[in-house]
Amino acid sequence: MGTNPLDGVRILDLTNVLAGPYCCYQLALMGAEVIKVERPKSGDLARVLGADPARNTAKMGISFLAQNAGKKSVTLDLKSSRGKQLLKQLVITADVLVENFRPGVMTRLGLDYTALKAENPRLIYCAISGFGQTGPRKDDPAYDQIVQGVSGVMSITGSPETAPFRVGYPLADTTGGMTAAMAIAAELNATPRGAFLDVSMTDAVVSAMGWVVSNHLIGGVEPAAHGNENTTSAPSGTFATADQPINIAANRDEQWEALAKYLGRSDLLHDPAYLTREDRKANRHRLRAELETVLTTKPAEVWVSALNALGVPAGPVLSVAQVLVDPQLRDRGMIADLPLGKEQIQVTSTPVIVDGIRPVPQSPPPALGQHNAEVWAQVGLSEDEIATLRQEGVI
Repeated sequence: MGTNPLDGVRILDLTNVLAGPYCCYQLALMGAEVIKVERPKSGDLARVLGADPARNTAKMGISFLAQNAGKKSVTLDLKSSRGKQLLKQLVITADVLVENFRPGVMTRLGLDYTALKAENPRLIYCAISGFGQTGPRKDDPAYDQIVQGVSGVMSITGSPETAPFRVGYPLADTTGGMTAAMAIAAELNATPRGAFLDVSMTDAVVSAMGWVVSNHLIGGVEPAAHGNENTTSAPSGTFATADQPINIAANRDEQWEALAKYLGRSDLLHDPAYLTREDRKANRHRLRAELETVLTTKPAEVWVSALNALGVPAGPVLSVAQVLVDPQLRDRGMIADLPLGKEQIQVTSTPVIVDGIRPVPQSPPPALGQHNAEVWAQVGLSEDEIATLRQEGVI
């Protein structure tokens, strides 16, 4: 199977915006055939989202381009009786269906798991939502910002003076999407196949906060915002240098000792305020100030190189623009180049390298309904029938 372990798997992507599209993008990168089923005329909302108004007008917004490469696009009105019938015909040919409607929407359409399982008992049906299919919040609308607040993430992000802060990218959407992709990949190995997967973005984020949650449940610690400080150790966090911040993680005693000696501050090793890990944690801010008296005398690059050579983990704090041209990312091929009409675009690829090769998208993000003729012909529709359905607004 190599870099295409999901070769031969057909996935129906009924999702919009980010969590679901990101999930299906990861599966497409692993070789699955992903058919994006979109509303006629409008399509995925992400088609009109992003920083480039001209692309939004063309329904190829940057937000759409970011996680829909390698997919096929068909249009279908799921509210029409003919549209429902056509989806069921597609379901018969599929292994997986992914949707991120609010709970209850697919039931009202008559297209829920029970109805579609009757068409294909081996169907893996994955429903991604903000809060899950059960519970008192299940009917509430949920965007990433809402989930970041409800999950507790914002309460521990930022400093004591600035919290609550949202994480600077759609953490809940992407964590929920990756969780769904993992669950689908696992279920594809089940015997017999066929399951309903209820993926809550909130649950996914809370799961990812394992240390924070367990420190509270088991250790009785009230989670709080600590800025750039590592709450488990010190000195471990972000430090000023002569030009830009760096992160240092001297989490082990021998790393702390090596750091202090290298900076010419062996005196700190004998200071009662810093003798043990717990002492250093309790006095972390004073300790950081002491270390920065030396760190601010040289640029970040010098310190990062020297400290890593000593076995003291250190790294620069890069901007997004800097990391995208960083040799580490470039050398590993994380950014994929794709043709899109007469231009080339760049998108992130899968974070996984398989047997030394990173899977990349095999085709650019599709135009709305680009694959109508191909896919609807596969379920037995003639060219005339496809043309009629287009005129009627069914596709």
